Amino acid sequence: MLTEREAMMRALQLAATPGLPLGPNPRVGCVLLDDGGNVVADGFHRGAGTAHAEVDALSKAGAAARGATAVVTLEPCNHTGRTGPCAVALIDAGIRRVVFAQADPNPVAAGGADTLRAAGIEVEHGLLETEARALNRAWLFGLEHHRPLVTWKFASSVDGRSAAADGTSRWISNRAARADAHVLRARCDTTLVGTATVDADDPQLTVRDAHDRPLEHQPLRVVMGNRRLDPTRRVFDDAAETMQLRTHHPAEALAELFTRGRRHVLLEGGPTLAAAFVRAGLVDEIVAYVAPALLGAGSNAVADLGITTIGAALRPEVTGVAVLEGGEAEQPNVRITMTLR
Repeated sequence: MLTEREAMMRALQLAATPGLPLGPNPRVGCVLLDDGGNVVADGFHRGAGTAHAEVDALSKAGAAARGATAVVTLEPCNHTGRTGPCAVALIDAGIRRVVFAQADPNPVAAGGADTLRAAGIEVEHGLLETEARALNRAWLFGLEHHRPLVTWKFASSVDGRSAAADGTSRWISNRAARADAHVLRARCDTTLVGTATVDADDPQLTVRDAHDRPLEHQPLRVVMGNRRLDPTRRVFDDAAETMQLRTHHPAEALAELFTRGRRHVLLEGGPTLAAAFVRAGLVDEIVAYVAPALLGAGSNAVADLGITTIGAALRPEVTGVAVLEGGEAEQPNVRITMTLR
């Protein structure tokens, strides 16, 4: 037996089911409760073109849905796209009450609550809204800014070097930091590097789990720049989809990716590419893995930003700090999460 709050927590967990393809649609979960708080059925959205969470739950419940309460993480949609409107499906199923966390900000799909009320269904919203918004942060960002959310990730020594003077960079970070970076990569639908990074480091840019196994759904690998690349580079293997964007302009790259349905870009390129995005004002979040090492020379984590005085320094807001313990013979690393917005 669940309260509506507990049911919403369960719906959020369902919406966040790992291993699902990300974007361009929101992640949504739904739990159906009878009058005694017993779960009749539940469901979640599994990606573009699949049944929405409400329809997934209703299909499992069948006739038992009549008179139930639907607890949903997002306002039921009110439009016909690849699937029909969820508001109508709930009405047709005989749902008595709908509780949703967040109103749908998409003008194309909004209005489900009004449709439900017009049909005599009791509607409430706002339960665990903050948690629901956090779940769909990149999707919401795209609706507002009409481009993907950009997270810049880098690893460096404590003096800000991403590679030694001879070009070596493996491994600045410890194993725990590298595993954490894979978790971060799995939360994004796109990884982006420059052609120089592909030439110098030959990264594969896939996501692997704690047992070093590739995940079923991989982010799109994007290489940005006009340089011709060796087709045998690992980024072009069949482990994941790859595309090259032949531009040096961050805004052009993001516009193209947004058109292709991409909503969260993990910027993993070198210092020159990072500087281009920062100078263009197109980095929204920074995740830095800092190792207790001093190099004194070598590549900086970011190239020249055009800042010549301390008063003009960019000062991101720190939103999180975590110590990532090292393994055998490894020192702890620190993960610092910051936002530029």
